[in-house]
Amino acid sequence: MSTLSERILGGAAGTYVDVEVDRAYVHDGTGVLTLEAWKEMGSPGPRYPKRLYILFDHIVPANNSTTALLQKELREFAREKGIHFSDIGGGVCHQVMGEGEVLPGEIILGADSHTSTLGAFGAFATGVGATDMAAVWASGMTWFRVPETIGIFLEGAFQGTTEAKDLALSVISRLGMDGASYMALEFLGGAVGTIPMEGRLTLANLATESGAKTGIFYSDEVTLAYLKDYGRSVERQVPEPCTYAREIDINISDLEPLVAVPPRVDTVRPVRELAGLPLDQVFVGTCTNGRYDDLQRFASIVKGKKVKVRTIVVPASACVLEKAAATGILSTIVAAGCTIGTPGCGPCLGAHMGVIAEGETCLSTANRNFTNRMGIGGKIYLSSVATAAASALAGVLTNPEGLP
Repeated sequence: MSTLSERILGGAAGTYVDVEVDRAYVHDGTGVLTLEAWKEMGSPGPRYPKRLYILFDHIVPANNSTTALLQKELREFAREKGIHFSDIGGGVCHQVMGEGEVLPGEIILGADSHTSTLGAFGAFATGVGATDMAAVWASGMTWFRVPETIGIFLEGAFQGTTEAKDLALSVISRLGMDGASYMALEFLGGAVGTIPMEGRLTLANLATESGAKTGIFYSDEVTLAYLKDYGRSVERQVPEPCTYAREIDINISDLEPLVAVPPRVDTVRPVRELAGLPLDQVFVGTCTNGRYDDLQRFASIVKGKKVKVRTIVVPASACVLEKAAATGILSTIVAAGCTIGTPGCGPCLGAHMGVIAEGETCLSTANRNFTNRMGIGGKIYLSSVATAAASALAGVLTNPEGLP
């Protein structure tokens, strides 16, 4: 009997396998490097262009002439080769791929470290470097050492304002930032069925921050219903008895709002212990927490009120933006004094659209709080959407529990 990763890759943990890649994608940053490596290989092709995607999300709109020129070259390449292409405003690569593209059982490669996000669909999804991606362009294949798996068994139900981001931070704090190096995190247990796809995407996304190769869920009724909305019909994946390298039991009923303290994602403390910390900026968005449910939750808390600190909200995709506009959520967020950014990564990587200054502090719903990530000398605290909303209204780090 096998873990889900072993089943998809077709080998036992520790063995080496050559596999065909079902879908492979790059963004405007890694796409430039991949194209350069592919040209150096002198390979004809790409071999399977319809399996490839180029998705602009990192520095969009372009922030200078050099960026614009590089993006122009990628646009022309995608058009010439017949590669799937998403331009400025389409959204974060992982989110766009999660809107009806990725299916259970597939092998997904992305030239970005948070490709693990798509393991939420029951796919084996992982990030690779530009050279490996260029080889996939050329051959349609890659190789893996099949990872061992840590079983994360979830029971109970979220209470109050706790959400999947709090659970994800709790998992990372237990494992440490390298505690699952080159392993898969497999999420199981009675509570999994209560976690919506948006929460699963968040959990799979943060798996990378433990060093994991991927985070993965079995496709179930939640998966089927989500993909049905995109016209996709898929089957459930049933867990088999198997051996895990390690098992972790978590009762999510016991969780409370958490925050990751810079400069490490695994340095996690209850929000209540740091309440009152002054903030200069709040950022809601990214591949971790920029989906429609996230914006809806944020809007429900700030509705009829005004934020007391500059607050940037960036929808994860054009689809999210469109739905938020159609349902009035976008108007609620703007009326609260927030700024809406172009769908994409926004200020997450510190390129533009919200870079913080030396000495400033940002509360972010993103996945990384490393030194200088969003601006030289700035500090980043990571939190859930509910904590971000409560804190934006107060102007300081605030526990969302007990909010009216």
